[in-house]
Amino acid sequence: MRIAHLSWEYPPIVYGGLGRHVHALAEAQAAQGHDVVVLTQAGQSGAEDHRVNGVRVIRVPRDAPYVPLDAEHLIAWVLGFNSAVARAFVSLARQWAPQVVHGHDWLVASSLAIAARASDAARASDAVSVLTMHATEAGRHQGWIPSSLSQTIHGVEWWAANQASTVIACSEHMRREITALFDVPPDRIRVIPNGVDPAAWQVSAGRRRRVRQRHAGPLIVFTGRLEWEKGVHTLIDAMPRVRRAIPDAHLVIAGRGSARDDLVAQVRSRRLGRQVTFEGWLPEQALHALVAAADVAVVPSIYEPFGIVAIEAAAAGTPVVAAASGGLAEVVVDGQTGWLFEPGSASGLAACLTQALVDRTAARRRARAGLRRVEEEYAWPRIARLTDAAYRDAIEQGSPAGRPESDYCPGPALHVNLLTTMARPAVDGTGQLTEPGD
Repeated sequence: MRIAHLSWEYPPIVYGGLGRHVHALAEAQAAQGHDVVVLTQAGQSGAEDHRVNGVRVIRVPRDAPYVPLDAEHLIAWVLGFNSAVARAFVSLARQWAPQVVHGHDWLVASSLAIAARASDAARASDAVSVLTMHATEAGRHQGWIPSSLSQTIHGVEWWAANQASTVIACSEHMRREITALFDVPPDRIRVIPNGVDPAAWQVSAGRRRRVRQRHAGPLIVFTGRLEWEKGVHTLIDAMPRVRRAIPDAHLVIAGRGSARDDLVAQVRSRRLGRQVTFEGWLPEQALHALVAAADVAVVPSIYEPFGIVAIEAAAAGTPVVAAASGGLAEVVVDGQTGWLFEPGSASGLAACLTQALVDRTAARRRARAGLRRVEEEYAWPRIARLTDAAYRDAIEQGSPAGRPESDYCPGPALHVNLLTTMARPAVDGTGQLTEPGD
């Protein structure tokens, strides 16, 4: 099958989990014999067209307007990027007509719409349009979209979700979210989880030991972007309670983001300077070693469509404590493969961390169960096969399957009521899941 991926990030340009997802999926598809091309933004070296691990990677410099990648200029930046990707795809389609054009998130919405029809203009057969929605703007803001930027992104997401032949969601929670926010019929949404390469997360005893020599005491690790929705503020609030139970516990926070200064100030105000270390961004091998060396990995997200860091920690054989938010409640099975706590609850998180650090037998048992589940359900060859099945179904159904243009209007609402439309598991004060109404 001929597959084209459109993504605003692809290694070595990576901002978060999306870039790693596209990279691993494209290489897994190529390994299974598909003809795979990725169109993405160029780095400082400019335009490139090369093949890496079986994947043809075309890097395109952005068209005008030439603006920085920041919140103030984001829409203009995306406009220039999509223009460049669309032009590159039209040129590509004259010699190579894909059967599937797979876009990732709203940042490629317009180039995806153009590319899906470019093969017809090149006198070839139509390609089906597939969109993976890795997150939503409303979800990231707990249902609120008060700024003009958020409203614009929400509108583009609505349009993109409704013009694609097939929408891929990373969890059942995300499927419900897409249906509620964008009125996409559930039968047009395929649930395919994110993946991980378990072998890449196996770390030698020597490397783990060197990490432990740098961080004395029971080691708690957070890895990810330092943004509000990732819940690091809840984790810091939990640390005084953890310290009272386990005085020598140490937290390492690895990542970067716009909330870093606020989090550093929060650590200072809680007088946790000796218990919390900010490592900043870490290269891949150092990140793997840190997670593998940890006594517990924590994923305290307020909003999380999936929670790839949870399956990465499980692949490393590390016990996981996670918030029961979004897809995390599907990825981590409370009491079996890890611990879940109520999102935003510092006391619930502290209780789970204390249990994981004190009861090492239970922690090891849950870590082994988590690794088995990762190997069975989240390895990339299986994820690639599930994606291949979604492509074939889309091709069989034909394209485009979207709405008439006149229906592409999300409305002016500033609050999309996400919190009342998205059911989530209840968790008691100790961090344990309960039945609704308990």
